[in-house]
Amino acid sequence: MTQRVLQTGELPVIALEATMAFHSEHAEEARRLIATKCTSLVIILPPAAHDHVDWRRAAARDLARLAAPTRVNLVAGDDRATLDAAIAFLAAAPGITGQYLPLGGHSTEDASG
Repeated sequence: MTQRVLQTGELPVIALEATMAFHSEHAEEARRLIATKCTSLVIILPPAAHDHVDWRRAAARDLARLAAPTRVNLVAGDDRATLDAAIAFLAAAPGITGQYLPLGGHSTEDASG
């Protein structure tokens, strides 16, 4: 099983600008990694306010549909230990795909959703 990880780095604070930046700067790289025939792709996003949840969930679902049978999930957070635990969990969870997982740490996101 091959899992790839793509870390986006910082994205704009405004949700509309962040989604445009994600799709213009990172979606093509995600597609390239999917094309390597990996079994799983985890995309790491920085923490963001609650108004980013919708576009992040849509990106996770759309990329997962495009990539099937490769699993694609998005996680957000800035605590390395928490991110590493989530990446390990997703590597061992073959039934999880198309999910957006806001993690603990210093995130300003509301996981209730």
